[in-house]
Order: sequence, then C-alpha cells, then structure tokens
Amino acid sequence: MTIARAKTAYASLINTVKTVMLGTVSTENMPNVSYAPFVIDEAKNIYIFVSRFSIHADNLQANPQASLMLIENETKSKQIFARRRLTYSCNATKLDKGSNQWEHIANQFEKRFGNIVYMFRNLPDINIIKFAPYKGIFIMDFGLTYKIKSSDLNQLIYISEDENIDE
Repeated sequence: MTIARAKTAYASLINTVKTVMLGTVSTENMPNVSYAPFVIDEAKNIYIFVSRFSIHADNLQANPQASLMLIENETKSKQIFARRRLTYSCNATKLDKGSNQWEHIANQFEKRFGNIVYMFRNLPDINIIKFAPYKGIFIMDFGLTYKIKSSDLNQLIYISEDENIDE
C-alpha cells in the first residue's frame, strides 16, 4: 500500500462522510456519544451546530476536549470489521454568534445541507462549535493504520505492527 493511496482514501473519507461521531465527557466523568452533521475547513477544523441545551454543550463547557470520528458507511464497506475511519482528538470552542466566522460557517452548512440550515441559524439556543484537531488516527484497512500529528494534519505516518499508536 502506498502512502499516496492512503492519502487519497483519507481525503475521500473526509469529503464523502456527512456526519461526525462526537465523544464528550461530563463533569462526573461520564462519557457521552452522539453524532452531528458537520462542515470542515482547509485546516481540518470541524464545525457542528449544537443546542446549548444538549448534553454535549454542557460537557464541552466543562471539558473542551472531545474525540471525533468519521466512519465509512456500513453499506459501502468491503469488510464490516475494517471500515475506514478517522478519529481526531480535538479542542472545542464556541464561535461567537453573529460574528463573521459564525456567518461564514453557517453559510457552509447551508451549501452542504440545504434550506433546513436556515431554521437552525435563527434558533436562539443554537451555537456552532469548532473542533481543532491536535492528533488523529486513520484506519484504512486491516494492518493499515496511520498517525496524524497536529504539525501537519495532511501527513499520514504508517504505524507498523511493533509500534504504539500513541508514540
């Protein structure tokens, strides 16, 4: 497997998956998992709409670290045990509602997901959360796992059998 093929698969997963799995932790150290439609910018920051009344909003306010996973659709996977997936460890921040950045990201959501976004934009409890990845893991297939470091989120580093993922 060439690194070029892995990079193509990595980019393809990011560009074709429309939802992200979101893992957060409460103040009582209770994990919570959900999903949300997302948009991503060139720097690989991931953005979601979230209600301030959601469990995730509370969790992220108390602990702004999260784990995000993009995973290949089950129906498109050649092997259910080896679905392509990307997991990022991230720091989360809330965008200021009404700011230029908030409006830009909301426009990106509207382009990607259509008119329903108009409703979300105008709800008073809706925020946009930005997740800035600081490391990641891309699993392409059995035995094809790659580390991603914050210094270059486009660079994939192959992990051999005798290496630890966190090294």
